[in-house]
Amino acid sequence: MDNDLQKTGNRQLTTDNDTITAIATPTGQAGIGIIRISGPLSFEIAGKIFRPQNPDRKLQSHRLYLGHLLDPSTEAMIDEVLVSFMKAPFSYTREDVIEINSHSGYLLLSRILEIVLEQGARLAKPGEFTLRAFLNGRIDLTQAEAVIDLINSKSDRGLALASQQIQGSFWAEIEGLRKKVTGLLAHAEVAIDFPEEEADILSREEAANQIRDEVVKPIRKMIKAHVNRLWVDGVKTVIVGRVNAGKSSLLNLLLNEQRAIVTPIPGTTRDIIESTITIGGLPLRLMDTAGFGKATGEVEKIGIDLTERKLAEADFLLVVIDQSRPLNTDDLRIISRCREKKALMVINKIDLPSAFGQENEKKELSGFPMAKISALTGEGLDDLTKAIVDCILESETDMTSSNAAPNLRHRQALMDAVRYFETAERSTKKDAPMEIVALELKSGLDALGEIIGETTTEDVLDNIFSQFCLGK
Repeated sequence: MDNDLQKTGNRQLTTDNDTITAIATPTGQAGIGIIRISGPLSFEIAGKIFRPQNPDRKLQSHRLYLGHLLDPSTEAMIDEVLVSFMKAPFSYTREDVIEINSHSGYLLLSRILEIVLEQGARLAKPGEFTLRAFLNGRIDLTQAEAVIDLINSKSDRGLALASQQIQGSFWAEIEGLRKKVTGLLAHAEVAIDFPEEEADILSREEAANQIRDEVVKPIRKMIKAHVNRLWVDGVKTVIVGRVNAGKSSLLNLLLNEQRAIVTPIPGTTRDIIESTITIGGLPLRLMDTAGFGKATGEVEKIGIDLTERKLAEADFLLVVIDQSRPLNTDDLRIISRCREKKALMVINKIDLPSAFGQENEKKELSGFPMAKISALTGEGLDDLTKAIVDCILESETDMTSSNAAPNLRHRQALMDAVRYFETAERSTKKDAPMEIVALELKSGLDALGEIIGETTTEDVLDNIFSQFCLGK
């Protein structure tokens, strides 16, 4: 792949010859801060601002050197630093790269960055270092996206999945499929050119079986593996219930800390309180919400509207029901809404006498998994955490069988691809013209190419790399 140009579909993306720089570590007081520089002026800039401790020693690539960082305009020493030199193409971006390891602190890092900018570099855009790594052919698009997953992962398993993807496991799966489809497409195109010899090249039945078994089935399996994203992104878990059912008490119990205000006064929670916890290895993004009920003011109405929105967006619901009060219309409304979602009924306040009988409980809550607790005393907490894990992981998908953790963009491209390949399979069986089969195979091939960046538009790349932080 050319260092300055990559074709993506009918568009061309170019990397300019600018030298870019950014602070690559979070600003704040810490032991070390890193300023990264990439581009043709990197070594020249380093030569102007860095004085190695041993000036007679020849600087080599992929070595760390101790010395002083200077302001060339005044020759004033700014800091004692370690500088690493990485010669192209053996660097993250496949360009000349310099990394300055200084002491940390917002003012110090900002001053060093300012000096680098004064020497001819420009400030990097979010994700621009990784974008250059992609455009220069060092990584494919799935590996670039895995960098985001590695940074944002919410669990150990999520870290492992992202690490495998960075190593190219997902790319290898997609590339393997592309090779099989390319082979089938070649047979189809030969059959178009030599129709009288079509049966000798590859029978219709054999071709249809290959499309089904070697392409469609593996893609379907990968689409199902999208469930693995919960290990990376966390399960968006919303705690819902009527006013004063004990939602905030449940949040505090699960977090083992006082995050939400708990009072006997109905409607205390009016905003969304969010925290991330791990239960049984599963990362849960817990959200406590305002209770369902009749709003008595504008603030409560806004809180309930937020609850409605979060309920619609949730991956998993913890529905808190106060067993010390009879079910009312608010409870029934929530239960009805939850039948469209994966939900666990949390019967709270078992330390108090029950106000609804087993018949009522069985009728209204039928079909839902259930756990009984006292958020006040902690009774039933172990049963609740087990029920949460069982409920979330209830799936026919074997989440340990694949290295892939397709994100939403990957999943959509896979679904587009499988539709084309299934049409190609049907067309092959029905003796449709091979031109139709070839067209469907090529369309499916393009959809797979979108995943790894072979046929990706500039808008898609902008959307992906805008999610990165500065310095990455």
